[in-house]
Amino acid sequence: MAESSHSSIWERVIELTKEAQEKGIDPLLWAMQLSTYLNSEGVSLPSIDVADMLVSYICWDNNVPIVWKFLDKALLLNIVPPLFLLALLSTRVIPSRRGQPAAYRLFMELLKRNIFNLKSQINGRNYQRQVLTFFFCISCETDWVMQSIDTILQLSHIFGLKTNEAGTILVEFIFSLVWQLLDASLDDEGLLELTSEKKSKWATNPQDMEIDGHDNSDEKQSEHHERMRKFNTSMAVELIGQFLQNKVTSRILNLARQNMSTHWEGFTQRLQLLGAHSSALRNAKAITPEALLKLTSNTHMVSQECKLKSRQNFHDTVVFGALASSTSLCNGASHSASWLPLNLVLEDVVDTSDINSISAIETITGLVKVLRAINCTTWHNTFLSLWIAALRLVQRDRDSMNANRFRIENLLCMLLCITTLVVADIIEEEENAPIDETEYGSNSCWEEKRDPGKCRNDLVSSLQMLGDYKGLLIPPECTVSAANQAAAKAMFYISGIDIGNANLECISLNDVPTNCSGNMRHLIVEACIARNLLDTSAYFWPGYVNGKINEVPDSLPAQMPGWSSLMQGGSLTPVMINALVSSPASSLAELEKIFEIAVKGSDDEKISAAKILCGATLIRGWNIQEHTVHFITRLLSPPVPPEYSGSDSHLIGYARMLNVPQLACSLMLICEVFGSFVPNASWTLTDGEEISAYSVFSNAFILLLKLWKFHYPLLERRVGNIPTVVNELTPDHLLLLRNSHLVSSGNVNKNLNRRRLSEVASSSSPQPYFLESFPKLKDWHRQHQACKASTLSGLVHGTQVHQTVDGLLNMMFRKINRGSQSLTTVTSGSSGSYGLGIKDNSLRPTLPAWDILEAAPFLVDAALTACNHGKLSPRELATGLKDLADFLPASLATIVCYFSAEVTRGIWKPVFMNGTDWPSPAANLSNVEEQIKKILATTGVDIPSLAAGGSSPSTLPLPLAAFVSLTITYKIDRASERLLNLAGPALRILAAECPWPCMPIVASLWMQKAKHWSDFLVFCASRTVFLHSSDAVVQLLKSCFTATLGLNDMPISSSGGVGELLGHGFGSHSIGGISPFAPGILYLRVYRYIRNIAFITEEIVSLLMHSVREIASSGLPREKLEKLRTSKNGLRYRQVSLSAAIARVKHAAALAASLLWLSGGLSLVQSLIKEILPSWFISVHRCEQEEGSEGMVAMLGGYALAYFTVFCLAFAWGVDSTSFASKQRTKILVTHMKFLACALDGKISLGCDWATWHAYVSGFVTLMVGCTPNWVLEIDVDVLKRLSSGLRQWNEEELGLALLGIGGIGTMGAAAELIIENEM
Repeated sequence: MAESSHSSIWERVIELTKEAQEKGIDPLLWAMQLSTYLNSEGVSLPSIDVADMLVSYICWDNNVPIVWKFLDKALLLNIVPPLFLLALLSTRVIPSRRGQPAAYRLFMELLKRNIFNLKSQINGRNYQRQVLTFFFCISCETDWVMQSIDTILQLSHIFGLKTNEAGTILVEFIFSLVWQLLDASLDDEGLLELTSEKKSKWATNPQDMEIDGHDNSDEKQSEHHERMRKFNTSMAVELIGQFLQNKVTSRILNLARQNMSTHWEGFTQRLQLLGAHSSALRNAKAITPEALLKLTSNTHMVSQECKLKSRQNFHDTVVFGALASSTSLCNGASHSASWLPLNLVLEDVVDTSDINSISAIETITGLVKVLRAINCTTWHNTFLSLWIAALRLVQRDRDSMNANRFRIENLLCMLLCITTLVVADIIEEEENAPIDETEYGSNSCWEEKRDPGKCRNDLVSSLQMLGDYKGLLIPPECTVSAANQAAAKAMFYISGIDIGNANLECISLNDVPTNCSGNMRHLIVEACIARNLLDTSAYFWPGYVNGKINEVPDSLPAQMPGWSSLMQGGSLTPVMINALVSSPASSLAELEKIFEIAVKGSDDEKISAAKILCGATLIRGWNIQEHTVHFITRLLSPPVPPEYSGSDSHLIGYARMLNVPQLACSLMLICEVFGSFVPNASWTLTDGEEISAYSVFSNAFILLLKLWKFHYPLLERRVGNIPTVVNELTPDHLLLLRNSHLVSSGNVNKNLNRRRLSEVASSSSPQPYFLESFPKLKDWHRQHQACKASTLSGLVHGTQVHQTVDGLLNMMFRKINRGSQSLTTVTSGSSGSYGLGIKDNSLRPTLPAWDILEAAPFLVDAALTACNHGKLSPRELATGLKDLADFLPASLATIVCYFSAEVTRGIWKPVFMNGTDWPSPAANLSNVEEQIKKILATTGVDIPSLAAGGSSPSTLPLPLAAFVSLTITYKIDRASERLLNLAGPALRILAAECPWPCMPIVASLWMQKAKHWSDFLVFCASRTVFLHSSDAVVQLLKSCFTATLGLNDMPISSSGGVGELLGHGFGSHSIGGISPFAPGILYLRVYRYIRNIAFITEEIVSLLMHSVREIASSGLPREKLEKLRTSKNGLRYRQVSLSAAIARVKHAAALAASLLWLSGGLSLVQSLIKEILPSWFISVHRCEQEEGSEGMVAMLGGYALAYFTVFCLAFAWGVDSTSFASKQRTKILVTHMKFLACALDGKISLGCDWATWHAYVSGFVTLMVGCTPNWVLEIDVDVLKRLSSGLRQWNEEELGLALLGIGGIGTMGAAAELIIENEM
């Protein structure tokens, strides 16, 4: 019955319409009558059924002007929903536009009249909620209307968005209307065939069956239709322009660009086709082809997106205005401070005292991306800043009086190898990225237009500009020759002179008519050319060389032993070997040649080739260092010979090659095999030296520990309530890291560095290794851990281990002459008892190395206990321990471990360093104290006196005294270098952990033996001041802020910056002795050893806010500030002052975040976000401020915290989604965003200043939207909507819209509603 009644209603509507059409009734009167009738029948208006019926009535039996007027009045009186009507008409009119040109024109008129006034459409009577919004309630009818539009146009199917959200459907609808008009225009001008699909995804093709047959034979009518068609095409083109120009619809289309990138790419390609070939567009009066293309460019769309009017001061000043001109790169504080974190990280990475499971390349690459994003800069500026930071790193130590050779080599490796590989990784990632993807998403307002060659071109321009920084390009003394050769090579090339196989090392600059002295840029360029980042066209850059030469110098020999001779077939004679060991290979081909000899040559050739690989090529072959490491790693796991059939490991046959110390790296298999081998055989090297299994094992084992530091003392840090152990990379963890590099997933293949690591890992074996594969190493490590954790136990009388201990004790102390007296059984300080015999037995036991290492802790314990009870003198103790280490050098690791563990237990009495029983430091102690005061002069830290009280001699814990005495017994020569490099770092850490002044005492003792190490030893002693006083650490941190920001009662023009923070690097720089160290260098060498590192988080936040107060006053006296404010230039002063203040606030935040991240990594950052910041905002802060500056301080404080938080999050988890750490970012980020949302909702009461909170939230969101848009995609849609709602309450509609706009499909509808609601 109801269905029958419903049908009668629509029949009556048709009757009313026909009657009005036939009688020519006024359309408005018809509409009023129809509205009255529908209301009387209870029909809810607007009605999609009425719209459907009227469109069906018109198309095409009643396609007359008066019926179209009926439609117009039906829209006016809200009888039909406008958007639904337009959707319905588009499916009927556009495909029939050629046969029904008048209908097409009328449709476009209706479209123009209604689509650009969306706010009035959704706010009309009974239609206020047509578009889904999170600000109001939603009616079921509204959803039904929008879903009906979706069904009619098949939007979900075409765009692939499975959503019922009305706002999202609205964006799709607007996008579809423009696209339908575009395809129709292309089709009408015959351009659709030029598209890749050659057809439209919409029903825009003419339908001949619906062409009106009236008067088709009339020639005049046909001409009229043709004119109308051309007019319609022009009108459609201009309408497309209106969509792109209108403030509301252009922003809605921008939402489509942000969230439907694949479809947007196809759309813009068609627009470009229209702009290039459309005659209608060329003849259009309202828009030109150039204007149309500009409207759809990424630059225009992004600039529209980034006009955050309410945040203009913050965003424009901080994000863009803070970048200084390139002329201040070297010495100014502005630009260099923008890249301060990079300088700190480079300095930190080259410090080999700590081990990181993430490669330096990956760390630096991620940081470079972060700084590029937050600094909103180009790849040109990014690369230039990277080169400058790496050059500064080298220059800081170039003129050091006591520059360490190994450190200089590390610095050059960082500049010429690591940094170059970072650039290579970035360029490959940029060039291989899909065209519709960008590194940080398509929403970033600093994003450059995608150009596959742009990144490489920016590298070229950065290196060209690098030539302007002459002071940074001066080469260290050890690289002068290499730099000159690089410059000479370029000069010969541009002169057209082929030097063939001549040896450039023999060139004398005096023999070359033109100056060809080189600098660091020549070495950088050569490193880039070797890795295919540049080509030889770089040699022709203006100013790269000083001219051309006409002939080859007479001093250049035609042929000499060297790499060129080897490539021509020269044999490995002693002269050739020496030449190849001392000079690095210059190309991968030369490296492959020597590796082939190492694999396939004779036994002697293999040994020589291994030495060559580990010579200058490994140390100074910067252009190919990564390949050298790869080949050396492959040599560590030589293949099993096809004819091998022995029962022992095939590695025994490679003993002579594996004994090369530099080759015995972290390959645990070598240790496992040779440590289990009974040394009943030896091998003779080509120089006559005889080696044993002990030698091979010790070389491998010592370097294993030296690289990964398993033997270091156990050092705990507390982060929050969780103790974390540092310097504790276990063998099984290393194997897991190695195995992870074997995985060849899609993400690995996209990353050049991970591919490189994967190739190195798989070169030894494509199969994963686990610690169970090395049972002997596993047993040793278990005992090693037990020794550190508790006192020794488990030695049972009569067992094999007990027998080994007795035999080794006899060997160690066989020279002790006590007549018939024997050492009585003594109680060990930690492990029961041992009998220390004196039997004179010169025969050394022939035991596997692992058996000796198992017994070693008991040996050391027995010896130390005997010394403690007076059974052994300190000298005898040191001599016996040295004999053990000489017998099996690998045992020194166990000695180190034992002493470290025993010192921390505190059960041994201290001994007097009186010069009689134990060596005395008295000769140098006072000098050490004075030198420490000089080093810390700029920090303001109080230094405890080194005097132990009156004239009493200094004391050390017995294990530490024994340890330092043992190390002093070694000569400082090449033979002892490996052992001292193993024991030295552990001794420094152990002494630092002991009470003050143990480390200064140790430094004083060693200074008597090695005066040339004095500066280094004093520095090590000076940093222990901070390990024993948290107040000293805070003072050091404060000095870092003061130096960086120039806040030490200096005027605003004070430089500060990187130079003040890091100074001139490590070492003495004045003839008068050691000079004060920069606070940044001190902190980077201290933070690893601070036990309770968690406390610095709150201290850094406090220092940051203190710096803000200093910045707000500009460091100027109050009288001068007041004078500037009241002067005629007061307005200009305030603008400049705000800009400068915000720039300095950003630098302070960058420093604070860098120090926090370096100090505690992910743990401290997580603690900051989850605990410290929420607590800070909830707490009440009262501080003394400058009169009249409270508002400025509060605002700057909020901006500082916003930058600080973004920096910390970005440093810890990156700005993109490619790194492993980024996978952990979402949880932390969502937690913080929920806190912000709850506070904005009023669910959390805040104690901080409102201006601080407002500046923080708006600043944080602005930075996230502008610099890290990928983060927004990780946040819950509901949280984003709550944040946007809160921002709207602060009149931050633009910022709220920007947040929703990049939030993905889930927030696109809400963003569209916000645009319409505010007509933005």
